Amino acid sequence: MRALLLALLLPGAAEAACRQDAVELRGPWGQARFAIELADDPAERARGLMFRESLPQSSGMLFVYEAPQRATFWMKNTLIPLDMVFLDPAGRVLGVHAMARPGDETIIDGGPGVLGVLEINGGLAARLGIAEGSELRHPAFAAGPAAWPCD
Repeated sequence: MRALLLALLLPGAAEAACRQDAVELRGPWGQARFAIELADDPAERARGLMFRESLPQSSGMLFVYEAPQRATFWMKNTLIPLDMVFLDPAGRVLGVHAMARPGDETIIDGGPGVLGVLEINGGLAARLGIAEGSELRHPAFAAGPAAWPCD
């Protein structure tokens, strides 16, 4: 199952390296690529994935802040379970909040030093093996210095 899922997520990864509309992740588990929507201003970050009834398996939303900070989220008005992948300025995964519950207003705290957060379908991070220490590549992390630089 994991090999099939990776194969579905990786087609065309070489051509998509460091595009604004895609991220790549890697770790001891392998690599994955997601088509993303970029939420890099306050209005886009506030709306996020609220009111969406589905999210394609190989898609997500990348929230990017102007500077590292404590990032907190909630699931108010969010209809689908999500995994939240918290990232440092180098694009390293600081932690994963798995299976955030739709509609839950409990604060999800990613901790300090977060420059970005990748939201993907709930349960996908565990299925792929995305965990603390995995690395994400995207132009937003180029000033990091990036753990996995753009070519």
